[in-house]
Amino acid sequence: MRKTTWKRAGVALTAAGLVAGLAGCNDGDKTGAAAKAGDPTNAAQFIKVAYEKTAAAKSAKVKMTMKMEGMGAESGTADMTGSMGWDPAVMDLTVKGSMLSAGDPEAPEEVRMVMVDGVMYMDMGEKQAAQMDGKRWMKLDLKAAADASGDKALQKQMTGGLDQMNQDPAQQLALLLESPDLKHVGAEKVNGMDTEHYKGTLTVEQMMKAGGSAELLSADERKKFTETVKQLGMTGYDTEVWVNKDGYPARMDVAMKMGKGSMEMRADYSDYGTKAAVQVPPADETVDLFKMLQDAGKALEEGKGSEALQD
Repeated sequence: MRKTTWKRAGVALTAAGLVAGLAGCNDGDKTGAAAKAGDPTNAAQFIKVAYEKTAAAKSAKVKMTMKMEGMGAESGTADMTGSMGWDPAVMDLTVKGSMLSAGDPEAPEEVRMVMVDGVMYMDMGEKQAAQMDGKRWMKLDLKAAADASGDKALQKQMTGGLDQMNQDPAQQLALLLESPDLKHVGAEKVNGMDTEHYKGTLTVEQMMKAGGSAELLSADERKKFTETVKQLGMTGYDTEVWVNKDGYPARMDVAMKMGKGSMEMRADYSDYGTKAAVQVPPADETVDLFKMLQDAGKALEEGKGSEALQD
C-alpha cells in the first residue's frame, strides 16, 4: 500500500472520528406544542415536551459547526451539513474544515460521510480514488472495529443506538433536563424563527449518571475514565437550546471546557421527520478500511512492515 494511501486512511479516520455516532429525531404532532408545554418559563416542563417530540421525530436536516481550541493537532474547525436519523442511526453528511485535513495539503477539501447499519462510508474524491485502484469510497464497520478492540464499553456504545447521546438532539435534551441549573433565558429569533432559549450545565459525574454511561463501565473502567477526565481537566458540559413554536430544537449549542482547551459545537436543525434516505456505495467502488488496517497489522507482525506501507 502506498504511503499516500495511508494518508488517505488517516483522513478517513479523522472524518469518522468527527461524526461517528452523529446519528442520532416519523414526525410528531406539529400543532399545539407550546400549549402542551405550558408556560415557557417552566423550563423543565417545556424541555420535557421538546424531548418527547424530538425523540418521536426520528430524523432531521442539520447544519453543524465544531470548533476545538488548545488541543494541539486536534485543534481546528469542522463544518457538517446534510441529514441524519437517530432511530435507527443513519446519516448522509458532507464534512469540510481544518480538522479534516489536519495540516495535510494533499487532503481532500471535503468528505461525504454516509452511515447505515453501523457501517460508515467516506467518499474521498476522484483524486484520492486514483491512489486506491479507482475506488473512491472508504468503508469502516464501526461495530466490527469495536468488537476487535475488545473494549466492552465501546462495544455496548456502538450497538446501543440511543446511548450515543452526544450528537442525538433528543438525548441532548434529556441531558439538559438533568441539569441542576436549567433555566429559561428568554424569547429569541433563530434563523428567522421565534424560539424560547434554555441553558444548563452538568459536571462530568452528572453527565455520566444522566446518560447511563457509568452503567456501561466496570468499577476499574470508571476509575480509569475519571482519571483521564481529570488529566484532561474537563470541568463542565454546557448545553443551550432554542426551541421553536412547534416544540423542536431549532438550534443547539454544546460546549466542553477542559484544562488545556475547549470544544464547542453548534447544530441548526430543520425539517424534522424528513426521511434520511441513505444509499450504500457500490462494492466495486469501496475499500474496506478496517480490513486494510488488519492486513497491515499482520504484515507488521510478520516483519513486513515497510513493504506493507509501500506496496
